[in-house]
Amino acid sequence: MGDELRRDLLAWRHHLHAHPELAKHEIETSAFVRARLGALGVPREAGIGGHGVVATLKRGNSERSVGLRADMDALAIVEDTGLPFASKHHGIMHACGHDGHTASLLGAAALLVQDADWEGTVRFIFQPAEEGGTGALAMLGDGLFERFDCERVFAFHNWPGLPAGTLAVRPGPMMACSSRLRIKLIGKAAHAAMAHQGVDPVVAASHVIMGLQGVVSRRVDPLSSAVVSITTMETGIAYNQIGESVILQGTMRFLDPDLREAVENEVRRIVAGIAKAHSVRAEVEVRRGADPTVNAPEEAGMAMRAGEAAGLPVMTDFAPSMGGEDFCWFLQQRPGALVWIGNGPAEDGVQLHSPEYRFNDEILPAAASWLANVAKEALRAGPPKWQGKCHAGHAAG
Repeated sequence: MGDELRRDLLAWRHHLHAHPELAKHEIETSAFVRARLGALGVPREAGIGGHGVVATLKRGNSERSVGLRADMDALAIVEDTGLPFASKHHGIMHACGHDGHTASLLGAAALLVQDADWEGTVRFIFQPAEEGGTGALAMLGDGLFERFDCERVFAFHNWPGLPAGTLAVRPGPMMACSSRLRIKLIGKAAHAAMAHQGVDPVVAASHVIMGLQGVVSRRVDPLSSAVVSITTMETGIAYNQIGESVILQGTMRFLDPDLREAVENEVRRIVAGIAKAHSVRAEVEVRRGADPTVNAPEEAGMAMRAGEAAGLPVMTDFAPSMGGEDFCWFLQQRPGALVWIGNGPAEDGVQLHSPEYRFNDEILPAAASWLANVAKEALRAGPPKWQGKCHAGHAAG
């Protein structure tokens, strides 16, 4: 990779970091991507599944095709990095590295424009709204794979705690499926000094929080993986009043989607029992998010070989993450793989979605090179061994 492209990667990433946009609002981000693609001479179409962009490079007469995906959206987080190119939009931050993903995919396009050693069709998929898990489905609903043929599809996520530039890939599950949880407990308001005149939902909520900690430890096979976390609690407006209601929110994660229904039912059972015991009314809402992100074996091998071709250290012996990724929906429609590229040490515990998170600029050339190489690896291969939506057994790994 030449020095000029290295400088471009840095400039693109810093611009995107300074101008983050939330899911479904990636208007300027999409315009920036289109402008850079235009400067590279790469044809592109916008407005796919919202603010998504799909660019296309074709060369030769090969019928092979491949998709490369990067997510573009940021998070509702107040940045606390002190960087000279920190977010100019207060309360919005690229705290998950999607700015680096987008810049890397632009870099891969630049590399493939300059590289004559391939033929076929490469689709560069710039996806909106990954956070919240709606962007991939929106692009698919807009006919992504019908309008832009892709036999296989690949993506990467930067990964703190993994050595910088190291590629981690494995067949089977890489990331978990998720469900969002909202519990409302409704009691009766009262003066805090005369609690006996009301029905205290805070006490009931504290029992719910503790009770749900037993779902995974006592109701899930210890050889299976599941998480139930309550992360927010809203109640009351005055220090001397017992409020009428409490709202708890959280998340549930599973590597095996067959666990999902069983755990959700157990959560409902526990909440109902505690609510009855404390004479409060309970409302439980579960909203299912992403399915597990599952790499196809053949394509995981391609991803590994592409890492080696790009000169990256490759790791295959590691545990999957309980985090979620809506790239799962693409992998249910086309065989492919999601990989992690190490971001370096997670210093002082700074992880993804932290207000202090910093994408490591040093991995931009590695990520762009891997994306370009995995496209070439896929285009050299024969047709995929399976077509269409994964069945449940495949998705469960």
